[in-house]
Amino acid sequence: MSTVTIFDHPLIKHKLTLIRDKNTGNKEFRQLIEEVATLMAYEATRDLPCVEIEVETPLGKTVGYQISGKKLGIVPVLRAGLGMVDGILNVIPAAKVGHVGLYRDPETLQPVEYYCKLPKDASERMIFVLDPMLATGGSASAAIQFLKDRGVTNIKFLCIIASPEGVEVLQREHPDVDIYVAALDEGLNDHAYIVPGLGDAGDRLFGTK
Repeated sequence: MSTVTIFDHPLIKHKLTLIRDKNTGNKEFRQLIEEVATLMAYEATRDLPCVEIEVETPLGKTVGYQISGKKLGIVPVLRAGLGMVDGILNVIPAAKVGHVGLYRDPETLQPVEYYCKLPKDASERMIFVLDPMLATGGSASAAIQFLKDRGVTNIKFLCIIASPEGVEVLQREHPDVDIYVAALDEGLNDHAYIVPGLGDAGDRLFGTK
């Protein structure tokens, strides 16, 4: 079974409160989502292996460390996942970026892929799938499956707010994918929105209704 990491850092708690506030405007909302994503990236990369290297400072030689053997990539789920991309790139600027686009079929209610563009060497990379909300888990699970179908085997999922229902689905369908969330909320309402949540992340990021 995959692990679920729920962040307990004061900075994330503070910023998440502002993100939830319905009076927070689009510009500030976008900035806060980016900042939380940056903070989450530190924890999600905690297990990256390092090797010792020798460097020379202006005063002499010393032993330092560099990340070893891990190529990284990030794949936002369109469209809301785009809001987290720059936050991750702030600390992993060399990561390659792919994109997955999904919509829900109105008759079958199943996620349907309409766009998928990945780095050519995605199968050789640790891929972080980004989506601010993990509600029912259907879209996240489908996006991860699309990556697996293309040979990606090393995947982590990062989201701002998750529901217990979404976490359960993701763990059941992808027990090899670790989950990182800033907050685990109460659950879903009758319209499959996370409660108390933050509303529609895409609309609040891009100013649409």
